[in-house]
Amino acid sequence: MAAVDNHLIRLISRTERRVLLGLCEKVPLVLSKVLCVPGEPTEHVYFPVEGFISLVAMVEGHPGLEVGMTGREGMLGAHVVLGVANAPVRAVVQGPGWAWRLTTKVFQRQLAISPSAKRVLDRYVSLLMNQFITSSICLHYHEIGPRLARWLLMSHDRAGSDRFSMTHEFIARMLGTRRVSVTLAAGLLQQEGFIEYRRGNLWVLDRAGLEGTACDCYDIDRQSYLNLLGRVAGISSGYVRQRTVLHRIAR
Repeated sequence: MAAVDNHLIRLISRTERRVLLGLCEKVPLVLSKVLCVPGEPTEHVYFPVEGFISLVAMVEGHPGLEVGMTGREGMLGAHVVLGVANAPVRAVVQGPGWAWRLTTKVFQRQLAISPSAKRVLDRYVSLLMNQFITSSICLHYHEIGPRLARWLLMSHDRAGSDRFSMTHEFIARMLGTRRVSVTLAAGLLQQEGFIEYRRGNLWVLDRAGLEGTACDCYDIDRQSYLNLLGRVAGISSGYVRQRTVLHRIAR
């Protein structure tokens, strides 16, 4: 079952899981590929297994702002669970990998006869809404240093590696700030020995240091995850890191 390694699919009953996977195809998640755009019909839903996807709100005349992120803990196309056809955000692959994919029509038809999947995915929709709210609060109230640390932790949770490709310009766009602000904040994190950045590649060296620097929004997201999905899987609050939760479920 290792190839199933998407948290939501694992939480579905065995019978429904088998049917759902039979309807899916394995597709690559190519770095920087746009998977959906706001206002257009969603053709596919994705359940990432490796890699992760940025959910970006678009405003005319301004660069996009990241409001959420999804990896193997979630899915792309949560609005389809609610019966909404058009995507509310732009989705772009931030970390390469692969995902299970199926067409929206097939997914909706299967969801209508899959009570276990509906229960799990309804909870994920609520989780994603909480993430959007937390991101909005974080943008308005918190300084760039703690926000950057939170963003790096979220990326690290989903990257499956201590190294991932990332430019200061891209991070600045996602955080809705200037590149120079990201460069200064990242420089301070590097001086502390928490990260190393070189030629578009970033290494997480001291995760605990990043956790100590990040704003409370990271812990709020983590607790929301445990409350809404961790308990469905019988996971106690002692499982504190999302990445650890996923690893333990996979065993």
